[in-house]
Amino acid sequence: MFAIRWRRLLPLAMLALAATMLIGACGGDDGGGETTGSGEKLSGSVAVDGSSTVFPVTEAVAEEFRSVGPDVRVTVGVSGTGGGFEKFCSAETDISNASRPIKQSEIDSCAENGIEYLPLRVGLDGLAVVAHPDAEFLECITMDELAILWGPDSEGSIKSWNQVRASWPDEEIKLFGPDTDSGTFDFFTEEVNGEGGASRADYTNSTDDNVLVTGISGSKGGAGYFGYAYYAENAERLRVVAVDGGSGCVIPSDATVSDGSYALARPLYIYVSTKSLAEKPQVREFVRYYLSDAAIALVPDVGYTAIAADELAESRANLEAAISGG
Repeated sequence: MFAIRWRRLLPLAMLALAATMLIGACGGDDGGGETTGSGEKLSGSVAVDGSSTVFPVTEAVAEEFRSVGPDVRVTVGVSGTGGGFEKFCSAETDISNASRPIKQSEIDSCAENGIEYLPLRVGLDGLAVVAHPDAEFLECITMDELAILWGPDSEGSIKSWNQVRASWPDEEIKLFGPDTDSGTFDFFTEEVNGEGGASRADYTNSTDDNVLVTGISGSKGGAGYFGYAYYAENAERLRVVAVDGGSGCVIPSDATVSDGSYALARPLYIYVSTKSLAEKPQVREFVRYYLSDAAIALVPDVGYTAIAADELAESRANLEAAISGG
């Protein structure tokens, strides 16, 4: 099963966040592989960077793409959504993984550098609010309580759980979360603290979600948030907390993310350079493969929710229009 291979590979891959991960092989002269419309054998490279949340999806697709383009080398970096857009808008990458829509400042940066792009939704995710496994009092938390916990005014003042809810214990709060370059940070902060909102800064941050898992699971009073897939991979080490967005307590799951009942559900994207689509056959075929039935089937395997069939069909049509210059 691919999911088993991914679980084994991910800790190793995430240890080298500053580097890129090579997926692909040089291939022998007698190897197979897909060809372009003109009969030319696929080769070259595809450079991807960005969101740690989207990373497992792209890594999965890249691994399976080897059977299609064994002579194509796909590199997948993990700089966070913001860091990924910096590279993308500087023409350093062909594709940017993103766990939020591109910001206006990033749109402007791309425009200044003549970078045009095609955004494609590739899945859905729910942010999991998680805690130390012994935190039995944390069964459900409201959005207002999350704002108290993570709001900028709470920095240095909200230090104990009973300050968030009086019935909770007088136990020290130890928070862990993504750094400010992360799309996960941006989405969570905006959803919890309002558009343009800020977050308290006195928490342990990391670009590596596995570091956050270790910190929360090893700290009495620990809590934090990250993509649901990372909770699912570490469910035995963590406690997932239901979130009340105004209609009762809801646990993140494939069903509650898909139907929108979970308050912290969000779309996942790849942004593709239209220049790369036009000039690099290997990028065209990789993105086509990314939207294939075989690749979309990998999305649930790595813990996320697949997009609806009609949206997938629209994405495929938009891709082909971009490739043809329409």
